[in-house]
Amino acid sequence: YGFINTCLKSLVVEKYGEETWEKLRLQAGVQDSFLTFEVYKDEITMQLIDKACKILGVPADMVLREFGEYFFEFCKRSGYDHMLRTLGGNLYEFIENLDALHSYLSLSYQANTEILFSFVFPQEMNAPSFRVEKNEDGSMHLHYYSDRRGLCHIVPGIIGAAALDFFNIEISMEIVNQTEEEERTGKKEHIVFLVTQNPVFSYKERNEFSSSSQYLADSEKKIENQLNKEDLERAKNTIGDKGSSVCPVKKSHWKTVRGIITLGKGKLLRGFDPVYPKSLWIDTKTFCNGLPFHMVFDKELRVKQAGVSIQKIVPGLQTMGIYLDHYFSIVHPEVPFTISSIQKFINSQFVFQTRREMMPESWKQRPMLELRGQMIWMESLQCMLYLCSPLLRTLHELEERQMHIADIAPHDVTRDLILLNQQRLAEMELSNQLERKKEELRILSKHLEEEKKKTEALLYAMLPQHVANQLKEGKRVEAGEFKECTILFSDVVTFTNICAQCEPIQIVLMLNSMYLRFDRLTTVHDVYKVETIGDAYMVVGGVPVPVPTHAERVANFALGMIIAAKGVQNPVSGNPIQIRVGIHTGPVLAGVVGEKMPRYCLFGDTVNIASRMESHGVPSKIHLSSSAYQCLKYKNFEMTERGEIEVKGKGKMHTYFLIRNKTATENEIMGRP
Repeated sequence: YGFINTCLKSLVVEKYGEETWEKLRLQAGVQDSFLTFEVYKDEITMQLIDKACKILGVPADMVLREFGEYFFEFCKRSGYDHMLRTLGGNLYEFIENLDALHSYLSLSYQANTEILFSFVFPQEMNAPSFRVEKNEDGSMHLHYYSDRRGLCHIVPGIIGAAALDFFNIEISMEIVNQTEEEERTGKKEHIVFLVTQNPVFSYKERNEFSSSSQYLADSEKKIENQLNKEDLERAKNTIGDKGSSVCPVKKSHWKTVRGIITLGKGKLLRGFDPVYPKSLWIDTKTFCNGLPFHMVFDKELRVKQAGVSIQKIVPGLQTMGIYLDHYFSIVHPEVPFTISSIQKFINSQFVFQTRREMMPESWKQRPMLELRGQMIWMESLQCMLYLCSPLLRTLHELEERQMHIADIAPHDVTRDLILLNQQRLAEMELSNQLERKKEELRILSKHLEEEKKKTEALLYAMLPQHVANQLKEGKRVEAGEFKECTILFSDVVTFTNICAQCEPIQIVLMLNSMYLRFDRLTTVHDVYKVETIGDAYMVVGGVPVPVPTHAERVANFALGMIIAAKGVQNPVSGNPIQIRVGIHTGPVLAGVVGEKMPRYCLFGDTVNIASRMESHGVPSKIHLSSSAYQCLKYKNFEMTERGEIEVKGKGKMHTYFLIRNKTATENEIMGRP
């Protein structure tokens, strides 16, 4: 189920970061998120684990163990804490009842699966099974059976985390035997772990329990002081009046107190000894009706007794002495149908399934009934008692087997489970739908974010970022005055003649090729592209963000333009095109003009002079005004004087040509590696 893969993702993200998970999932070729109750292929989980080992450089057994420890915490956080905590009062009972937990969860997940130790178990697959044995030295042997090989190292991680959290003990687990056993579903891995445990006490607890005898003595004294001497005397007299035989040995106060409590209002809870009647006060008919789903069979598997409901479902059981394995097969645990195998797994829940070939002909199209329950060995009779209930998940399954709620005993909680699970399945289906919608929304949100980025990139290409952000927020963008900036204009030499001799598409292709090169250079030198009109290209340095190096940036950009233009072909002559470039430095006013297709425009005489520098320029030359020359004079640029020229609308102006950057190479100018 997706729950497992989600946990694995959570572990990687939490301990190694989002980038590691992204790298891991891309290498494994899996999606980014998983639906909790969706069934996924085993290969996905195995791929994730395999790639995690390679990326993290950690052996598989360590990864699986760490995953086991984390998965235990993940299950607790996911709402299974209370369920796990109440499985048993000690570690032995906890492990002993794991199979029962798996059986319950199979009802919720509608498959033979379990949430604590497995990956994905489809309906025809069985979950791992556990059998635990106590040893005389206090250690345990844990038997682990699984259809999947190589996952046994998860077990020490989960069991170790549970032991420390629930029972405050540290355990060590080592594999003492590893075999493969042939079962109904194929070969099954059988791992035997030796589990040794050591109590973990805090410093305070060590002091409190360092001397158990002293602790008990203090407890006795405390209780003794709490009892009134008069009550003690009265209790002694009461005992004497009843004629109790009292041993002449002098008792301690503590023993007297225990005797009083035992003979008085209740027993001291230091142990429990059940009391049994001399004979069984129930007749056979009542027993078979009161427990409608039970069977008694001997060592040869001959049926000695069966409940009334199970006789109704399997009519062959009305013939006493028939062999149980003729009518049933063992679904869980995966063991041969022999009395010795059943005794070996006596603490496990057993699931029986009726054999189709032994059913009446008219019933063979029905789904076979499964029974789930416990085995109890009756030593005095040398027989096995199977107390069970029908394994049904929904009302639909009940109807399919032609059964009714009335067939189940009123005291059997299976009646309630079927009804509750019917409601739970409806809630799970709703939860699945919500989770799918959530995943769809997440994908849509991701796509929306990608489209938003594209839109913003397009907007920022048209307007300065801070201006675009103000417009998005509905704010008015105030015009700003910039005391000093450097403006550049360029155009294509003989552009009018080229247009007259070419197809329009050729002009478009030529300009696009040229502007793509220029646009890349604006990024290299961090200058702002203001606009393009026909063959004219305008950029500015120091606007919209003022910088002291505005003149150097524009100068380097201009040098790059001259080099880049050589790579653009004239569609008429086939030779590289020639451009003229003009640069001027001065103050400007900048602001957004218009509401429909708004543009960030520059205003002022500086714009006019920069345009005149371009129009009065020379092909393949960079024409500088005197103010631009003064800004670049001491900045490692080589420049030559052009002298005074007549500039339209401005009269005589002293101008210069920019030749090269003395310290930068051509690759640096062009932004090449």
